[in-house]
Amino acid sequence: MSDATPSVFVDPEAVAKYAEGPRRNVPGYSSLVPMTRILLAERMPREGRVLVMGAGGGLELEDFARSHPGWRFDGVDPSAPMLDLAAHRLGPLSSRVNLHEGYVQDAPEGPFDAATCLLTFHFVTRDQRLPMAAEIHRRLKPDAPFVSAHLSIESDEGKRDVWMSRYADFLIESGVEPRQANAAREKIERELPILTPAQDEAILREAGFGDIQLFYVGFAFRGWVAYA
Repeated sequence: MSDATPSVFVDPEAVAKYAEGPRRNVPGYSSLVPMTRILLAERMPREGRVLVMGAGGGLELEDFARSHPGWRFDGVDPSAPMLDLAAHRLGPLSSRVNLHEGYVQDAPEGPFDAATCLLTFHFVTRDQRLPMAAEIHRRLKPDAPFVSAHLSIESDEGKRDVWMSRYADFLIESGVEPRQANAAREKIERELPILTPAQDEAILREAGFGDIQLFYVGFAFRGWVAYA
């Protein structure tokens, strides 16, 4: 819903290297995407339609499309360079994918059989989270699954500091130079509006979702499946 796109998603060098980032920077990312696909498939028809928010880069679109040849996708992202990267990654799979530059209000009306929002909500300001979640909910069929995963940490200053230290240590274990890892941690804490798990779940409920289930925790990241 915001008009501000983080610079990392428009800088050509950063965009070119994007595919390396989630696997290196997000604990358990290699399992997060298949788990998301499994959760969608539990209720998706063989030829269902999926709304993918934050689709730039195309990593989850590629995984979903390869695994389910009957599914069709609408991917939404505010960054044109990231959408170009997604189109390049998808190659022939792109015949089943429509890419839309913009925000949730620019997405097709649906109704969709499922939706995802991976590693995106933590870029959305707190006052815009509920409107965004509500717009996603409005585009879903009844009982359709919605999977979201993003940074979500307890508000207690001591606990938050511990989890962010662990996250920086994970980056170092993944091959990031310690100075860069600590700079990344400081940038996240300074710039991203990270909510608590309780606040994230409350937003889903207020947006109209039910049966909210935590399915993924990777240090400072959490993921939920909920149903429209």
